[in-house]
Amino acid sequence: MIDSLAVIRRKKEGNELARMASSMISSAAVATTTRASPAQASMVAPFNGLKAASSFPISKKSVDITSLATNGGRVQCMQVWPPRGLKKYETLSYLPDLTDEQLLKEIDYLIRSGWVPCLEFELEKGFVYREYHRSPGYYDGRYWTMWKLPMYGCTDATQVLNEVGECLKEYPNCWVRIIGFDNVRQVQCISFIAAKPKGF
Repeated sequence: MIDSLAVIRRKKEGNELARMASSMISSAAVATTTRASPAQASMVAPFNGLKAASSFPISKKSVDITSLATNGGRVQCMQVWPPRGLKKYETLSYLPDLTDEQLLKEIDYLIRSGWVPCLEFELEKGFVYREYHRSPGYYDGRYWTMWKLPMYGCTDATQVLNEVGECLKEYPNCWVRIIGFDNVRQVQCISFIAAKPKGF
């Protein structure tokens, strides 16, 4: 009675090992025998390698360039940022300097979005650089000096542009950027350069 229970237990263990082996290796076969030898009851067959390549389904995808989307070649692509000679700024830095009219449109968008305009300026380095640390995502020059307080309640883009002019009168060779803060989410939503010194 005890011997037959031991054989049944070994068979169950062998079946469990078979399930585990089949989930790990699809070609592994579990050798379960009814012999009385306990070592053979839980033995796993050796790995014989993968199936022949001919048994796997092969799907070849041909690339037909005539089926790619096209607009007739009318798009003129602009280089995003030249690699030499120009400094990297933040938002909109890949664009030429904004005119007063373009600045007014950006400021108007900022105000219509419900954000609070704020001006910041920098006297030495208004561009992205790395001096004190080399970790990914880090760069120096992120924090600039605030020009006055944020313009809470401002509804006119010309008021912000006038403040840019006032800042440039006080510091003629500085960088000025305009920032839009969301006072509900407590985050900065937009930031772009409004003025740069000559030669930058």
